[in-house]
Amino acid sequence: MATNISKLWTKDFILFTISNTFLFSGFHIFLPTLPIYVLNQGGTSTDVGLLSAIFVFCAILIRFFTDYGIKKWGKKYYLYIGCTLCFVAAISYILATTVPRLLSLRVVHGLGFGIATTLYATIVSDLIPKSRRGEGIGYFGLGTTLAMAIAPGLGVWIVDNFSFNNLFVVATISQIFALFCLSLCSIPADRPIHTVKQEKASFMDKLVEKSLLYQAFLALLFGVCIGGILNFIALLAKEAHIANSGAFFLMCTICIFLSRLVTGRLFDRKGPAWVILPGAILFLLGFVVLAQSKSITAFLAASALYGFGYGTIFPALQTWMFNLVTSDKRSAASATFYNMIDIGNGVGSVALGMLAGKLGYASIYWCSAVIMGVFLLSYIWFLIQEKYSSANNLDDIDAKS
Repeated sequence: MATNISKLWTKDFILFTISNTFLFSGFHIFLPTLPIYVLNQGGTSTDVGLLSAIFVFCAILIRFFTDYGIKKWGKKYYLYIGCTLCFVAAISYILATTVPRLLSLRVVHGLGFGIATTLYATIVSDLIPKSRRGEGIGYFGLGTTLAMAIAPGLGVWIVDNFSFNNLFVVATISQIFALFCLSLCSIPADRPIHTVKQEKASFMDKLVEKSLLYQAFLALLFGVCIGGILNFIALLAKEAHIANSGAFFLMCTICIFLSRLVTGRLFDRKGPAWVILPGAILFLLGFVVLAQSKSITAFLAASALYGFGYGTIFPALQTWMFNLVTSDKRSAASATFYNMIDIGNGVGSVALGMLAGKLGYASIYWCSAVIMGVFLLSYIWFLIQEKYSSANNLDDIDAKS
């Protein structure tokens, strides 16, 4: 019996991970290609900015209604709704022959993606045994890493060699596979029944789970730093006269993959402090090296540090948040995590972009290093204040309630 309880690689976990991978593939395939499509349709650089801003805004907005959606349809069917909206958006891009139509579809896609990412993370935390949650979420995230590594390059290759219509077909097929794998999972249709009238949640309660305010602060800082890499790394390479900036993401992806094979188990055995502290140090060092990179060797060294840091912090911070709440609050914890990452990413992209306009692209990564310094010092202060008790508590809160 104990063996079954601690089993990680179940049929549902495997299918659920594959489904999530296909969903993210359908998202990442558009990151480098939709901006080109907008320009081809007569759009401007402002429209390209709106493309991302509308998507992120809608993803955050729909997460305010996560609890309502779960109460109304249950986790399983609410996830189906999110994946279906992603499918509808992907197949409808073929008909988006004008910029306004394309932007309206980004609303649909953002809403679907906001629902799906929140529910995937929530449900998988239920599927994974508590004693292996750090390890399981690390493996689950490998699917996202794989999508991030393959899908953007695949999208560019399809556009260069075929057409945008072919791109939309491939993205649609990816969403179909996500839905198909999801349909094979034996996830209970758990629509909770509430007999006690609950207090109306405020705007801040919907944006951030109040028991996770400190963890949300860390996720926000982390999100700002991620935005600097995703949006400006190619421009930094150009400024520093470094060829083949795509090698940064290849090296980064390899290191993320390797880190997640190890750090999840370390989290489960030792606690979040043993993972987040070294991850933050590696992340910070990655920015310092990147800001001074003048050769491809230094560029790739920074990529390796960034990859190990990112691959360590992201799942550890997410798992830590799940472990600090009861099972009925995991959807709120998931929404909080992704909201803070997205808000940090969006605000960071704008602020760091303005900084780069005045001081150059290297200044972005000096600034990111300072932000990670705040992250690191804040976490050390937290550990001292808590005397390692809260940060290293591996007991699932559900067992205490």
